[in-house]
Amino acid sequence: MGSANLSEVAYLPGTVTRSVKLLVAGPFGVGKTTFVGSVSEIRPLRTEEMITEASVGVDDLAGLPAKTSTTVAMDFGRRTFGGVALYLFGTPGQHRFLPMWDELARGALGALVLVDTRRLDHADEILSAVEKRDIPYTVAVNQFDGARRYPDEEIREALDLAPGTPLTSCDARDQASSARALIVLVEHLTSSRTSRPSRPEMFA
Repeated sequence: MGSANLSEVAYLPGTVTRSVKLLVAGPFGVGKTTFVGSVSEIRPLRTEEMITEASVGVDDLAGLPAKTSTTVAMDFGRRTFGGVALYLFGTPGQHRFLPMWDELARGALGALVLVDTRRLDHADEILSAVEKRDIPYTVAVNQFDGARRYPDEEIREALDLAPGTPLTSCDARDQASSARALIVLVEHLTSSRTSRPSRPEMFA
């Protein structure tokens, strides 16, 4: 499917036989809205509001001087791969919106957790929220311009990732790069489905 046509796709292709709900999670300002917007083949649903003085002391704005808006409910997009439609739910990253996770996570079969190497410690709460809900996940480093690159081993250690948790990288602004990160998640879910018999079959 050509990138020029992605935003024009409104209906599911007749080849789609399965649908999967996935979360796109990560801390505040990590690029979840950008990721969903770049990879979605439909016009994404966004629930962004302008950041005001009321956020000072409530949301952690350190290191995000250019951040002017924030997701207050969720982002939503869709991407199809072959016969599978992936419904993407971008979660809000602020601590005050964590109570919304129970609803957003309901029925989710996996999660892509975005992280920023400049603020890796900010991912701890999100990773805990995903693990608490027993949602299989992969991690993708969003490669921000000017951010220092680290070996995967150092990132895995800093995030305390289990050996079987895939780690990849992406540029959330780039459609192809974001799609590759999603494919890593899909492949992880596919390979692990036999070890999680309580979850329904997702991919043939």
